[in-house]
Amino acid sequence: MIVKPETVIAWHRKGFRLLWTWKSRRRGGRPAVPADLRTLIRTMSRDNPLWGAPRIHGELLKLGLDVSQATVAKYMARPPMPPPSQSWRTFLTNHLQQLAAADFFVVPTATYRLLFVLVILAHERRRIVHVAVTDNPTAAWTSQQLREAFPWDQAPRYVVHDRDAAFQAWATTAAAMKADRWHRRRRGPDRHQRSRTRHVSLARRAPLRLLAGAVSR
Repeated sequence: MIVKPETVIAWHRKGFRLLWTWKSRRRGGRPAVPADLRTLIRTMSRDNPLWGAPRIHGELLKLGLDVSQATVAKYMARPPMPPPSQSWRTFLTNHLQQLAAADFFVVPTATYRLLFVLVILAHERRRIVHVAVTDNPTAAWTSQQLREAFPWDQAPRYVVHDRDAAFQAWATTAAAMKADRWHRRRRGPDRHQRSRTRHVSLARRAPLRLLAGAVSR
């Protein structure tokens, strides 16, 4: 049977979706906290700012609501955060020439293995500085990629990344390279979102090459 490469990739993506649908199926666990109870916890903490989780937990038990103290602490209202000294967009604009960003995207192989691709971009022209692939992105491996991306004192002033555990060791590495780390927000600004389009194009092109490599092996 002769088929197009796009057909093989479509079959593979469908199988991969079915695999993760099966692996992500609900297997029981703790029952969800009702919405009215979450609202009550937030209301009590907001109306009584001096009450902590133990006090609210005790009051709920008096009302016959069986909930743990950890759940109360999780759903208590949080005080508003003070406004930042400068916006994220202003920071990117002011330090565009001194800023690099790092992120992972995942590529599945024909055998449903996951390969993690680390991409480091220079923001001034959204230029790809370094690309590395591994099936086990440890903190030590990620730190080595940072050193290889910026050798000979070429590190930017700021390196932006998310809170992935693979970046835990970057604090020591970045300090040794005289670079500051910034944790990216869950929703970054438009400029950073546009810089991720190159990640997407790489991820879309990669499966065909990885499928061919996996089949050849």
